[in-house]
Amino acid sequence: MANKVEVKELLDAGVHFGHLTRRWNPNMAPYIYMERNGIHIINLYKSAAKMQEAGDALAKIAASGRKILFVATKKQAKEIVAEQAEKANMPYITERWPGGMLTNFVTIRKAVKKMASIDRMKKDGTFNSLSKKERLQVDRLRAKLEKNLGSIADMSRLPAALFVVDTTREHIAIKEAQKLNIPIFAMVDTNSDPREVDYLIPSNDDASKSISKVVSYVADSIVEGLSERKSEKSSKKKEEKASKEEKSDKAPKAKKEKAEVPSKDAEDKKAMKEAKKDVKLESKSETLDKAKSSNEEE
Repeated sequence: MANKVEVKELLDAGVHFGHLTRRWNPNMAPYIYMERNGIHIINLYKSAAKMQEAGDALAKIAASGRKILFVATKKQAKEIVAEQAEKANMPYITERWPGGMLTNFVTIRKAVKKMASIDRMKKDGTFNSLSKKERLQVDRLRAKLEKNLGSIADMSRLPAALFVVDTTREHIAIKEAQKLNIPIFAMVDTNSDPREVDYLIPSNDDASKSISKVVSYVADSIVEGLSERKSEKSSKKKEEKASKEEKSDKAPKAKKEKAEVPSKDAEDKKAMKEAKKDVKLESKSETLDKAKSSNEEE
């Protein structure tokens, strides 16, 4: 469960400031509180509720062990998103969105592997055997790949969800995620279409203070989900260990009990032996009696 969102904190961060009224998207009408000086004001109570909902959903995804890709290429959001995504140990795109990042993921993975192969070349000494010009070309390629794809180097499969700052700017990423049915979480301003998003957070996506407030809350929710996953894993390990110990303790006791309690077959055999002994004794006594009587007669 994500932390509760305080409306006052959102107000202080300027999350309520929308775009100019002439640039609005009519589909955002349910989330607009009023108009002031030609600017739409976002209803912060609805923003807080939507943030809470998005935070809970992201925490569940993180707890399941899947990745959430952060996307923000606008200048005022780059550093904030990179910092918060690293804190949550999640992949992020803050440079130009590489076309086919999701729909052509295999090719993107090849580019990431190319980066890894260059690193291996530098380690095993192959890089030093190249000419100066070739080394420069390889370095430039490595720098370019690092800039565009370095933050997703650990993402070995498609993300479970996308978190986007400014859906209008990141429309290509939104379309790719929609094609693959990947859930989209986003900061949606009054000029954007909320129907493109699965979990929207009505908020000001232009001010760095507002972006920082929303993105940090999202990152904290993901961290909470990850810590929940760790605690579940550790508790499972403890339970397994305890059950193993119980089994090992019970095993020798069961053997002892087995040895102490004679089986039904053993009891039957014993009874048979005793019966045979009795029969033999009886037959002996009979022969002795007969011998005595014969002697007496003689």
